[in-house]
Amino acid sequence: MLTRQGRVIIRFGAELIIEDEHGQRHRCTTRRNLQHAVCGDRVTWTPSDSGNQVVNGILPRRNLLERLDPRGQIRPVAANIDQVVLVIAHRPPPQWPLVDRYLVAIEALGATALLVINKADLDEGTGDGMEERVDLYQALGYTGLRTSVTTGLGMDSLRTHLRDATSVLVGQSGVGKSSLIQALLPDEDLRIGELSEATGEGRHTTTSARLYHLPGGGELIDSPGVRDFTAPPLPVDALARGFVEFRPHIGHCRFHNCAHDREPGCAIKAAMEAGEISEQRYASYLAMKRS
Repeated sequence: MLTRQGRVIIRFGAELIIEDEHGQRHRCTTRRNLQHAVCGDRVTWTPSDSGNQVVNGILPRRNLLERLDPRGQIRPVAANIDQVVLVIAHRPPPQWPLVDRYLVAIEALGATALLVINKADLDEGTGDGMEERVDLYQALGYTGLRTSVTTGLGMDSLRTHLRDATSVLVGQSGVGKSSLIQALLPDEDLRIGELSEATGEGRHTTTSARLYHLPGGGELIDSPGVRDFTAPPLPVDALARGFVEFRPHIGHCRFHNCAHDREPGCAIKAAMEAGEISEQRYASYLAMKRS
Protein backbone atom coordinates (compact mmCIF):
# COMPACT_ATOMS: atom_id res chain seq x y z
CA MET A 1 0.00 0.00 0.00
CA LEU A 2 1.22 3.52 -0.84
CA THR A 3 3.28 5.18 1.92
CA ARG A 4 2.68 8.89 2.38
CA GLN A 5 4.31 11.68 4.38
CA GLY A 6 2.78 14.13 6.83
CA ARG A 7 3.39 16.17 9.94
CA VAL A 8 2.21 15.50 13.48
CA ILE A 9 -0.04 18.38 14.52
CA ILE A 10 -1.42 16.79 17.69
CA ARG A 11 -0.66 13.81 19.90
CA PHE A 12 -3.08 12.43 22.45
CA GLY A 13 -2.11 9.21 24.16
CA ALA A 14 -1.05 6.61 21.59
CA GLU A 15 -2.83 8.36 18.73
CA LEU A 16 -1.80 11.18 16.41
CA ILE A 17 -3.42 13.63 14.06
CA ILE A 18 -1.32 13.92 10.91
CA GLU A 19 -1.60 16.76 8.41
CA ASP A 20 -0.73 15.66 4.88
CA GLU A 21 0.78 17.69 2.04
CA HIS A 22 -2.70 18.93 1.04
CA GLY A 23 -3.60 20.16 4.53
CA GLN A 24 -5.94 17.24 5.17
CA ARG A 25 -5.93 15.71 8.66
CA HIS A 26 -5.85 12.01 9.42
CA ARG A 27 -6.25 10.13 12.66
CA CYS A 28 -3.36 7.70 13.04
CA THR A 29 -1.90 5.09 15.35
CA THR A 30 1.85 4.45 15.60
CA ARG A 31 3.45 1.04 15.38
CA ARG A 32 4.38 -0.34 18.79
CA ASN A 33 8.09 -0.60 18.01
CA LEU A 34 8.29 3.00 16.76
CA GLN A 35 10.07 5.60 18.87
CA HIS A 36 7.89 8.24 20.49
CA ALA A 37 6.60 10.62 17.81
CA VAL A 38 5.86 14.17 18.98
CA CYS A 39 4.18 17.30 17.73
CA GLY A 40 6.17 18.79 14.83
CA ASP A 41 7.59 15.46 13.69
CA ARG A 42 7.51 14.63 9.99
CA VAL A 43 6.43 11.04 9.58
CA THR A 44 5.56 8.38 7.02
CA TRP A 45 2.17 6.76 7.24
CA THR A 46 0.07 4.20 5.41
CA PRO A 47 -3.66 4.56 4.71
CA SER A 48 -5.88 1.88 6.20
CA ASP A 49 -9.21 0.61 4.93
CA SER A 50 -10.46 0.10 8.48
CA GLY A 51 -9.80 2.13 11.61
CA ASN A 52 -6.93 4.57 11.99
CA GLN A 53 -4.18 5.15 9.48
CA VAL A 54 -0.79 3.73 10.53
CA VAL A 55 2.36 5.78 11.20
CA ASN A 56 5.34 3.57 10.37
CA GLY A 57 8.33 5.91 10.45
CA ILE A 58 9.72 9.21 11.75
CA LEU A 59 11.77 11.24 9.29
CA PRO A 60 15.10 12.69 10.52
CA ARG A 61 14.57 15.48 13.03
CA ARG A 62 16.34 18.82 12.91
CA ASN A 63 16.08 18.97 16.70
CA LEU A 64 14.04 17.69 19.62
CA LEU A 65 12.75 19.72 22.56
CA GLU A 66 12.93 17.63 25.73
CA ARG A 67 11.91 18.29 29.31
CA LEU A 68 12.29 16.74 32.73
CA ASP A 69 9.04 15.31 34.05
CA PRO A 70 8.16 15.46 37.78
CA ARG A 71 9.94 12.13 38.30
CA GLY A 72 13.15 13.42 36.75
CA GLN A 73 12.73 11.43 33.53
CA ILE A 74 13.58 13.05 30.18
CA ARG A 75 10.52 13.25 27.92
CA PRO A 76 10.31 14.44 24.30
CA VAL A 77 7.93 17.37 23.85
CA ALA A 78 8.16 18.77 20.31
CA ALA A 79 10.37 18.42 17.24
CA ASN A 80 11.75 20.56 14.42
CA ILE A 81 11.65 23.87 16.26
CA ASP A 82 13.08 26.96 14.54
CA GLN A 83 12.56 29.53 17.27
CA VAL A 84 11.96 29.59 21.02
CA VAL A 85 10.24 32.69 22.37
CA LEU A 86 11.43 33.24 25.95
CA VAL A 87 8.86 35.33 27.82
CA ILE A 88 9.76 37.38 30.92
CA ALA A 89 8.00 40.21 32.74
CA HIS A 90 8.59 42.74 35.53
CA ARG A 91 5.96 40.87 37.53
CA PRO A 92 6.68 38.20 38.55
CA PRO A 93 10.30 39.36 38.72
CA PRO A 94 12.64 37.47 36.41
CA GLN A 95 14.70 34.65 37.80
CA TRP A 96 17.84 35.46 35.84
CA PRO A 97 19.59 32.11 36.44
CA LEU A 98 16.46 30.44 35.01
CA VAL A 99 16.53 32.79 31.99
CA ASP A 100 20.16 31.80 31.41
CA ARG A 101 19.21 28.13 31.72
CA TYR A 102 16.56 28.60 29.04
CA LEU A 103 19.01 30.40 26.74
CA VAL A 104 21.58 27.62 27.11
CA ALA A 105 18.91 25.03 26.30
CA ILE A 106 17.86 27.00 23.22
CA GLU A 107 21.47 27.19 22.02
CA ALA A 108 21.84 23.43 22.52
CA LEU A 109 18.62 22.92 20.56
CA GLY A 110 20.06 24.82 17.61
CA ALA A 111 17.08 27.19 17.54
CA THR A 112 16.87 30.98 17.52
CA ALA A 113 16.04 32.64 20.84
CA LEU A 114 13.66 35.60 20.91
CA LEU A 115 13.41 37.42 24.24
CA VAL A 116 9.98 38.95 24.91
CA ILE A 117 9.49 41.36 27.81
CA ASN A 118 5.74 41.02 28.30
CA LYS A 119 3.29 43.18 30.31
CA ALA A 120 5.41 46.17 29.30
CA ASP A 121 2.48 48.49 30.12
CA LEU A 122 2.98 47.59 33.80
CA ASP A 123 6.57 48.85 33.93
CA GLU A 124 6.47 51.25 36.85
CA GLY A 125 10.19 51.74 37.41
CA THR A 126 10.49 48.68 39.61
CA GLY A 127 14.26 48.97 39.90
CA ASP A 128 14.62 45.24 39.20
CA GLY A 129 17.56 45.64 36.84
CA MET A 130 15.47 44.52 33.87
CA GLU A 131 16.78 47.14 31.45
CA GLU A 132 20.43 46.45 32.28
CA ARG A 133 19.98 42.70 31.97
CA VAL A 134 18.08 42.95 28.69
CA ASP A 135 20.78 45.27 27.35
CA LEU A 136 23.32 42.57 28.25
CA TYR A 137 21.41 39.91 26.31
CA GLN A 138 20.98 42.19 23.32
CA ALA A 139 24.72 42.92 23.35
CA LEU A 140 25.22 39.15 23.10
CA GLY A 141 23.12 39.10 19.93
CA TYR A 142 19.70 38.15 21.28
CA THR A 143 16.70 40.07 19.93
CA GLY A 144 14.44 41.63 22.57
CA LEU A 145 10.83 42.78 22.12
CA ARG A 146 8.49 44.54 24.53
CA THR A 147 4.87 43.46 24.35
CA SER A 148 1.53 44.11 25.98
CA VAL A 149 -1.63 42.23 25.14
CA THR A 150 -3.64 44.94 26.90
CA THR A 151 -2.36 47.86 24.80
CA GLY A 152 -1.20 45.93 21.73
CA LEU A 153 2.36 47.18 22.18
CA GLY A 154 4.81 45.12 20.15
CA MET A 155 2.26 42.52 19.04
CA ASP A 156 2.68 43.28 15.33
CA SER A 157 6.43 43.01 15.71
CA LEU A 158 6.03 39.68 17.50
CA ARG A 159 3.79 38.38 14.70
CA THR A 160 6.46 39.43 12.19
CA HIS A 161 9.14 37.48 14.05
CA LEU A 162 6.87 34.41 14.11
CA ARG A 163 5.91 34.63 10.45
CA ASP A 164 8.53 32.37 8.85
CA ALA A 165 9.25 29.91 11.66
CA THR A 166 7.94 27.08 13.76
CA SER A 167 8.01 28.52 17.27
CA VAL A 168 7.24 27.67 20.89
CA LEU A 169 6.71 30.02 23.84
CA VAL A 170 8.43 29.25 27.14
CA GLY A 171 8.98 31.03 30.44
CA GLN A 172 8.26 30.96 34.15
CA SER A 173 4.69 30.85 35.41
CA GLY A 174 2.75 34.11 35.51
CA VAL A 175 4.56 36.04 32.78
CA GLY A 176 1.56 36.01 30.44
CA LYS A 177 2.35 33.21 28.00
CA SER A 178 -1.30 32.11 27.82
CA SER A 179 -2.49 35.67 27.11
CA LEU A 180 0.07 36.06 24.34
CA ILE A 181 -0.99 32.78 22.77
CA GLN A 182 -4.66 33.76 22.94
CA ALA A 183 -3.83 37.06 21.23
CA LEU A 184 -1.82 35.27 18.54
CA LEU A 185 -4.58 32.69 18.01
CA PRO A 186 -7.84 34.65 18.27
CA ASP A 187 -9.80 31.70 16.88
CA GLU A 188 -8.20 29.15 19.22
CA ASP A 189 -11.54 27.94 20.56
CA LEU A 190 -12.65 27.25 17.00
CA ARG A 191 -9.36 25.48 16.27
CA ILE A 192 -9.68 23.38 19.42
CA GLY A 193 -13.20 22.48 18.35
CA GLU A 194 -11.94 21.40 14.93
CA LEU A 195 -9.31 19.17 16.50
CA SER A 196 -11.81 17.76 18.98
CA GLU A 197 -14.02 16.82 16.05
CA ALA A 198 -11.06 15.31 14.20
CA THR A 199 -9.87 13.28 17.18
CA GLY A 200 -13.23 12.37 18.65
CA GLU A 201 -11.67 12.96 22.05
CA GLY A 202 -13.54 16.08 23.19
CA ARG A 203 -12.15 19.27 24.68
CA HIS A 204 -9.70 17.52 27.00
CA THR A 205 -7.40 17.24 23.98
CA THR A 206 -6.38 20.83 24.83
CA THR A 207 -3.89 19.32 27.29
CA SER A 208 -1.99 17.73 24.40
CA ALA A 209 0.69 19.42 22.32
CA ARG A 210 -0.79 20.98 19.19
CA LEU A 211 0.66 22.69 16.14
CA TYR A 212 -1.23 25.78 15.00
CA HIS A 213 -0.92 27.65 11.72
CA LEU A 214 -0.76 31.31 12.75
CA PRO A 215 -3.13 33.70 10.90
CA GLY A 216 -0.25 35.92 9.78
CA GLY A 217 2.02 33.04 8.80
CA GLY A 218 4.31 30.71 10.70
CA GLU A 219 3.44 27.96 13.11
CA LEU A 220 3.17 27.71 16.88
CA ILE A 221 3.44 24.51 18.89
CA ASP A 222 1.72 24.82 22.26
CA SER A 223 0.91 22.77 25.32
CA PRO A 224 1.45 23.20 29.07
CA GLY A 225 4.45 20.87 28.80
CA VAL A 226 5.96 23.04 26.08
CA ARG A 227 5.38 26.37 27.85
CA ASP A 228 6.87 25.23 31.14
CA PHE A 229 9.61 22.95 29.88
CA THR A 230 12.66 22.48 32.08
CA ALA A 231 15.79 21.56 30.16
CA PRO A 232 17.65 18.35 31.01
CA PRO A 233 21.24 18.70 32.28
CA LEU A 234 23.98 19.15 29.67
CA PRO A 235 27.58 17.89 29.58
CA VAL A 236 30.11 20.54 30.64
CA ASP A 237 31.36 21.21 27.09
CA ALA A 238 27.82 21.69 25.74
CA LEU A 239 26.94 23.83 28.76
CA ALA A 240 29.92 26.13 28.17
CA ARG A 241 29.10 26.47 24.46
CA GLY A 242 25.54 27.41 25.43
CA PHE A 243 26.93 30.68 26.79
CA VAL A 244 27.61 32.45 23.50
CA GLU A 245 30.17 34.85 25.00
CA PHE A 246 32.28 31.89 26.17
CA ARG A 247 32.80 30.53 22.68
CA PRO A 248 35.72 32.76 21.56
CA HIS A 249 37.66 31.61 24.65
CA ILE A 250 36.91 27.87 24.50
CA GLY A 251 40.05 25.94 23.58
CA HIS A 252 42.42 28.57 24.97
CA CYS A 253 42.59 27.28 28.55
CA ARG A 254 45.79 25.80 29.93
CA PHE A 255 44.16 22.37 30.27
CA HIS A 256 42.23 20.83 27.39
CA ASN A 257 39.61 19.39 29.75
CA CYS A 258 39.13 22.63 31.71
CA ALA A 259 35.71 22.86 33.35
CA HIS A 260 36.08 26.67 33.72
CA ASP A 261 35.65 26.49 37.47
CA ARG A 262 38.67 26.25 39.80
CA GLU A 263 41.35 25.29 37.25
CA PRO A 264 44.38 27.56 36.82
CA GLY A 265 44.94 29.15 33.44
CA CYS A 266 41.24 29.20 32.51
CA ALA A 267 40.65 31.55 29.57
CA ILE A 268 36.96 31.99 30.42
CA LYS A 269 37.70 33.02 34.02
CA ALA A 270 40.37 35.41 32.70
CA ALA A 271 37.81 36.94 30.30
CA MET A 272 35.36 37.36 33.16
CA GLU A 273 38.00 39.06 35.31
CA ALA A 274 38.83 41.34 32.36
CA GLY A 275 35.17 42.38 32.06
CA GLU A 276 34.58 40.59 28.74
CA ILE A 277 32.12 38.17 30.35
CA SER A 278 29.60 39.37 32.94
CA GLU A 279 29.97 38.09 36.50
CA GLN A 280 26.25 37.28 36.60
CA ARG A 281 26.43 35.07 33.51
CA TYR A 282 29.56 33.33 34.79
CA ALA A 283 27.80 32.72 38.11
CA SER A 284 24.87 31.19 36.20
CA TYR A 285 27.30 28.87 34.41
CA LEU A 286 28.83 27.72 37.70
CA ALA A 287 25.39 27.14 39.25
CA MET A 288 24.28 25.04 36.28
CA LYS A 289 27.52 23.05 36.22
CA ARG A 290 27.37 22.27 39.92
CA SER A 291 23.70 21.29 39.81
